[in-house]
Amino acid sequence: MLIEFSVTNFRSIRERQTLSLTASPDAKHLPQNVSTGPREGLRLLRSAVIYGPNAAGKSNLLRAVETVRHLIQNSATGGQEGLRLPVTPFLLSPVSAAQPSEFEILFVDDDGVRYHYGCAVSAERVHKEWLVASPRGRSQRWFERVFVPASATYDWWFGPHFKAERAERKVWQEFTRPNALFLSTAIQLNNEQLKPAFLWLTQKLIVLRPGTGQDLNPFLSLQLLRKDGGKERIMQFMRAAGAGIDRLEILEEDPSPSLSTGLPGIGPYGVAERLNIPPGVSPPAPKRLRVLAWHKHPDSSEEVAIDMADESDGTRKLFEFTGGWLRALESGATLFVDELDRSLHPHMTRFLVGLFQGRTNQKNAQLIFTTHDATLLDAGLLRRDQIWFVEKDAARSSHFYSLLDYSPRKEEALERGYLKGRYGAIPFVGRLEA
Repeated sequence: MLIEFSVTNFRSIRERQTLSLTASPDAKHLPQNVSTGPREGLRLLRSAVIYGPNAAGKSNLLRAVETVRHLIQNSATGGQEGLRLPVTPFLLSPVSAAQPSEFEILFVDDDGVRYHYGCAVSAERVHKEWLVASPRGRSQRWFERVFVPASATYDWWFGPHFKAERAERKVWQEFTRPNALFLSTAIQLNNEQLKPAFLWLTQKLIVLRPGTGQDLNPFLSLQLLRKDGGKERIMQFMRAAGAGIDRLEILEEDPSPSLSTGLPGIGPYGVAERLNIPPGVSPPAPKRLRVLAWHKHPDSSEEVAIDMADESDGTRKLFEFTGGWLRALESGATLFVDELDRSLHPHMTRFLVGLFQGRTNQKNAQLIFTTHDATLLDAGLLRRDQIWFVEKDAARSSHFYSLLDYSPRKEEALERGYLKGRYGAIPFVGRLEA
């Protein structure tokens, strides 16, 4: 489970900002929204929501999570020497623009081991990287590397609890490129000790963001739809959400300009890349995927197929969400979702949030999402420590803060208070001159 995530000098975020999932001492208010987790004495929130005006920086927090997850998973295998890393610092300050972006993440895995991983990265190189583990309740710094500009080399340090012979460490160091993370490289070279942390960071963090080439929403659902039993699992989810679809069908077709894409963003794509074809194996030819939604005719037993691209925006959005939602709930992952309310009715967003806070969440999954839907500011749905805001300061840098900073009364009308500007993080709308 995620404990907290911190980011510094990344896109609109200049100063260090931290999102914490640690529950407040309030044990009475909505206890079902808190999980004791796999580690004794640790109380973590099952969900958190982030509010703020457009362009305040909500999405950049999720971009930061996705960036560090991507670097951990791919930096050792997805590039070569000299390739620039996908990191953008805060550009509105010359000082910040010349500094690396920093990421830190605290989490506890399914075995109750707590980890603290961090890295400082620029587009050119990794400047610093470290990992601290607490397998028995005591912190153990396993490794650390720091770039020394004067010598253009790295200083390395390995703790006494890092399990490796000196020769192994030397090989791992030599094979770690300046633009690759050691955590990523060591895993590729069969380090077993780091594998639990690596697997959690790459498999238990799911980020769903709309409108970019890295948008994973439809592909998670498509992968599930292609698996045995996947169609029924998706349909159970969509029936519960009231989508009005009787069954789904997926078609693989040769790419052609005359074919429908099935869903926005789903065209010809490298099947090898999406399905993890082993190295050395020739990938199949790229295919175009279409999803058909079958509906029963109201006056007969006949069925009518409607291309998913022709369904409503809300139905398509729900289908895109399904894969990530089910994967998170079934594996106990931490799911980040940007613009949860996009094209969805408020009752639907409440349904989706509620799945993480009810009996359906048996694996301690977590949901962190951004939204403009103020109806979710309901004391019957969310605890006060689950509500976060973001706004920009005078330097146009994003600042995140918790509702707890305002010490609201237990009976306070949170939705009304937010819309009236009591907690900040609302847009200031001017006038359009005639």
